[in-house]
Amino acid sequence: MLIYDHLSHLIIADDQFDILDFPQPSKEEVESSLSSMILSASGWRKIFAEGGDEEDTTKSISYADGAITAFVALAMARHLGAPLAQKDAIGREPTSAATSTEGSPTILVGLDARPTGRLIGDIICRTLLSLGCKVRYLFICAAPEIMADCNLYPEEADAFLYVTASHNPIGHNGFKFGKAGGVYSGSESKRLTDTFLSLFAEKGALTYLQKLSASFDSKRYFEVLTSVKSQKQQSLERYEQFILTTASKSPDTKDHYAFSHSVIANTETKPLGILGELNGSARSVSIDSSFLKSLGLKVSMLNNQVGQVVHGIVPEGENLELCRKTLEELYAGDKAYLLGYVPDNDGDRGNLVYIRESTGKAEILEAQNVFSLVVLAELCQAYLQDPQAKLAVAVNGPTSMRINRICKTLGVEVFRSEVGEGNVVELANLKRSEGYLVPILGEGSNGGNITHPAKVRDPMNTLMSLIKLMTGDELVNLWTRVSKTRMPRKVTLEAIIESLPRFVTTPSFSDKAKMQVSSPQRALKQAYEELFLMEWETRKEELKAMGITDYRVYQMEGTNLYQGAGEENRHEPYSGGYKIIFLNVQGEETDFIWMRGSKTEPVFRVLADCQGPDTERHDYLIEWQRSLIAKANELAMVTPKPKSH
Repeated sequence: MLIYDHLSHLIIADDQFDILDFPQPSKEEVESSLSSMILSASGWRKIFAEGGDEEDTTKSISYADGAITAFVALAMARHLGAPLAQKDAIGREPTSAATSTEGSPTILVGLDARPTGRLIGDIICRTLLSLGCKVRYLFICAAPEIMADCNLYPEEADAFLYVTASHNPIGHNGFKFGKAGGVYSGSESKRLTDTFLSLFAEKGALTYLQKLSASFDSKRYFEVLTSVKSQKQQSLERYEQFILTTASKSPDTKDHYAFSHSVIANTETKPLGILGELNGSARSVSIDSSFLKSLGLKVSMLNNQVGQVVHGIVPEGENLELCRKTLEELYAGDKAYLLGYVPDNDGDRGNLVYIRESTGKAEILEAQNVFSLVVLAELCQAYLQDPQAKLAVAVNGPTSMRINRICKTLGVEVFRSEVGEGNVVELANLKRSEGYLVPILGEGSNGGNITHPAKVRDPMNTLMSLIKLMTGDELVNLWTRVSKTRMPRKVTLEAIIESLPRFVTTPSFSDKAKMQVSSPQRALKQAYEELFLMEWETRKEELKAMGITDYRVYQMEGTNLYQGAGEENRHEPYSGGYKIIFLNVQGEETDFIWMRGSKTEPVFRVLADCQGPDTERHDYLIEWQRSLIAKANELAMVTPKPKSH
């Protein structure tokens, strides 16, 4: 029978319908579909919409993508040691063992709000159950919600499998994998990827899965589907508990109560209203409205029905305009409405708009400034709680050096990794093992803060940090004291932003931040280095006039940071981040240029970060960087490939 979701009112699945009973696609069809799939530690993604249009809102997927989805579940089950998923089981006829869950893993499964997700989720759950796995199904849920559940209660799930393409267009979909509240590390992700790819060479693997599914007792699936409501309610309660743990920096419910009541008390004298423009995302069925209201905040929600997607998914640039205009309208009627946020489809990424009270106008808050405000709030709170702690921050390569300035003022160390949520989380864990307290980490380049003990970005945690800054006094008082900044009598978010170190940074959504590169990265970087050395000499006087007299090269791979140019400081597949930091005559770092090929999208990302408010300085450096890469790409395409060592 059809089972419906009590929150979204969408069909979850039909326990009596065998979703794996479809005509087997040809080997060529599967290989063609697989060839467009991006497999990275940050997630696996491709266009799943049946027609191949990335903006298509169809619910249908092709038979080839159905086979790929079944193999995703098989790979996960094999990775976790499920007996029926092992290589020696493939080809056997199904037996009564298929109904046994003894010795098999428990997997927490959820989806973002994309139309193809429900069908993919059905295939995933039925395949896992057919392989003897135990499944806890949350159906549509925010990514931070499913990760909070297995962060607080890791003993209840051996892993999570989340169906999402994050901020990619609506016709895309994909998968994230992890455990204990975070995505798999690079090494574990590679093992899973290798397992997945090996399945396509195993003769009879899809036939095996289809036979298992046909013979499997659907009563188990009925129990899973009818448990979605209770699993979801439990998950929402745990998510709220985890947000309070993160905000108060304590797992103690007494501290949660104290934090909540301090915000409620502060908002009585400093009313604060928040607009959530959810764009039909998975956050539409999460804690957002009820939780924010419980803190005494005024809350207005827009496009908060699952699937109510009214603009592009990535929460940047023009996709924040609806939120900006609506917040301005709300503020005109109620001066409490000062903040608005827009998440991506899985709800782990959210960027902000705010009211500039001096003008009454709403403005988009630059992603690097969002991250800076969160770092400021969390470091000040951590310092006040333990002034003797050895504090540190872990960030990715393209995070603005404004973070270095903030941390220097507060006596905090900064460590950098390659781009990638998993890389930053792993680096923070390494530093904790060395005795550092790392209360905040993340990727400033996209405004993606990860507030410990969370292991994933979360707009709720972003809002909690800003609420602490805007409604209390202690954190701002500490910052103004150590930074020797003068604040107006009425402290506003605008004034706090003005107190941050001034930098001009390439917005990650801008056209200047993306390029198309067709050459192999190994050859590209070799050509780039040769060109840079030549142009450094020809541009020396221009750069000297800008105060730039020297430079350093840093290359980032995973959690490793290597100083120096050349192949001795990079390794196969030569796809890490590459950064040149510029110095003034006093040896102070003032600017940088950075590049890296995206591992989740077919683009090459570039960025410039410049000290001070001079946009012309920034434009000079980003255009130089783009020119260097374009020339290097041409050279690398005609230069013979370097021999492997």
